[in-house]
Amino acid sequence: MMPRFAPLQLLSLIALACLAAAAVAATPGRPDVPEAIKAPAAEQVVLVAHAGGSQIYVCGKGDDGKPQWTLKAPEAQLRDVKGALIGHHSAGPTWKHLDGSSVTGKLTAKAPSPDPNSIPWLLVTVTSHEGNGVLTRVTSIQRINTRGGAAPPAAKCDPSKPTAETWVPYSADYYFFAPSR
Repeated sequence: MMPRFAPLQLLSLIALACLAAAAVAATPGRPDVPEAIKAPAAEQVVLVAHAGGSQIYVCGKGDDGKPQWTLKAPEAQLRDVKGALIGHHSAGPTWKHLDGSSVTGKLTAKAPSPDPNSIPWLLVTVTSHEGNGVLTRVTSIQRINTRGGAAPPAAKCDPSKPTAETWVPYSADYYFFAPSR
């Protein structure tokens, strides 16, 4: 036999169920990525940001003495799932949120992008924090869903011009992870 609820109790139960569903929907899930760039299992997604900007390359000589483009820095705006500006991504690599928090990291692992003309997917480990906000607890960052950003052909690099640089448009999604509470 089903329990009987008074109308006010029933409305309260429905409201609680809606709040629980909204909380689950507000917490983004872990993306499906290659094993090499999976974030640690004890971490959860705390922020997803879409980046749009450029990968900046400088022309120089490689170890073999041949011309090559080397990544100098990214320069991108970070936007939330609704398209609102929430931060900036730049050299370091560094991610700065408009709430004043920022993180800098180092490359941990990479996997080829499914798009052969795009920069690889990455797992980055955070090495330093500044400020207080959404990035304060972040320990890992994934760069996925990349479009563009790959270095131009070496043939377009003239190492006799040491200040030569090129800006290559790119976009990507960044998933920020923090330890589960």
